[in-house]
Amino acid sequence: MSTSPTPSEREKKDKEDRAREAEEQAKLPYKWTQTIQDLDITVPVPSNLRGKDIVVDMKKMYLKAGVKGQEPVIDGPLPHEIHPSESTWTLETVTAGKEISLHLDKTNKQQWWASVTTNSPYFLDTSKITPENSKLGDLDGETRGMVEKMMYDQRQKEMGKPTSDEEGKMAMLEKFKMQHPEMDFSNAKMG
Repeated sequence: MSTSPTPSEREKKDKEDRAREAEEQAKLPYKWTQTIQDLDITVPVPSNLRGKDIVVDMKKMYLKAGVKGQEPVIDGPLPHEIHPSESTWTLETVTAGKEISLHLDKTNKQQWWASVTTNSPYFLDTSKITPENSKLGDLDGETRGMVEKMMYDQRQKEMGKPTSDEEGKMAMLEKFKMQHPEMDFSNAKMG
């Protein structure tokens, strides 16, 4: 019989997991961060390089990046699709030299990535990601409507009231009852 961990045990394990993830990420030859909408990767390169010395190939499900004539730093299938036409790369001068800066635009704006490529030696535990705070006004119309409906339905459930879908079904039933007064609905159940 397994028992669930106490809050202090869970906190200790989460702290150990974060430390392990930071250690594994430090071993990668690049750094990466993500938001729910995009992924940013930086690859350190020697400061004497110019844009023509860099090789970057971004496809819907594939990424390759590195220095011409050398083994690529990143070369493999992506775990999820990107919009290649909306994704960019630049060669930037930074304090420690130069770096290739890649910006990948995710196709699915509702999905966290566990790694940059599926052949990466490092995978992030996406269940521990805390979504960034965003305002409803930041969302496009369709997404905003969907989020507002989900929030409304959640509040309704918490109060023991019907969700918007259930309200729609009940309204349809009432309309049907009015159109058919000859029918007995006393034993009708919503399913």
